[in-house]
Amino acid sequence: MSVRIAMWSGPRNLSTAMMRSFENRADCVVWDEPFYAPYLLLTGIDHPLRAATLAAWENDAAVVAERCIGPIPEGAAVFYQKHMTHHMVDGVPLDWMDHVTNAFLIRRPEAVVASYEAKRAELTLADLGFWEQRRLFERVADRLGAAPPVVDADDVRRAPEATLRALCAALGIAFDAAMLAWPSGPRASDGPWAAHWYDSVQRSTGFTPPDPPKQLSAERQRLADDALPHYEALAAFALKGRE
Repeated sequence: MSVRIAMWSGPRNLSTAMMRSFENRADCVVWDEPFYAPYLLLTGIDHPLRAATLAAWENDAAVVAERCIGPIPEGAAVFYQKHMTHHMVDGVPLDWMDHVTNAFLIRRPEAVVASYEAKRAELTLADLGFWEQRRLFERVADRLGAAPPVVDADDVRRAPEATLRALCAALGIAFDAAMLAWPSGPRASDGPWAAHWYDSVQRSTGFTPPDPPKQLSAERQRLADDALPHYEALAAFALKGRE
């Protein structure tokens, strides 16, 4: 039996570390931000390594959507897809989501803003994906009649094994202790934008404790405050593993 997992996150949400965790399973293959190139093409937004991403990644959102539910690469039992919520703009299909197991990775807005602004000066609520994450969560919950799995990045960092065990149980797969640690360095599976965004995760070998809160400017704090209701709407359903 195979499972296709669509993990929905905003940027700077521990999403690449979570991808590392799943990729370290012997039964899993991962796909890094499948819709990044279509998002860049449809919006015209200027992101670091835009040209490299458009050259290397599939640009047609419909083709990407078909691959998300198509044959699983390498015949793996688990196909982990790392998706960014803000990539799902007008022109990107959503119906394929009904054929995968959707899960949601959340993080406190203040921590997301602090991490994002260290990498890119331009920053809006749309860049962070909180509203889009809530919209996608509600779409899935309405179809299922129940909340899909939600994990908070702080819980993963505070209690990795307990939280990952709870997540795996919710996804219908066995927990694998290999998810708790991985070799440092880049991966062939990393997107072409990795040189700008992934320096920290490429040095990592596992999950580390949550960072202490950082002081934001008044402008950035307002942005975090605007995102807070969307975060809290999902946080109410966050899985809590047993220590």
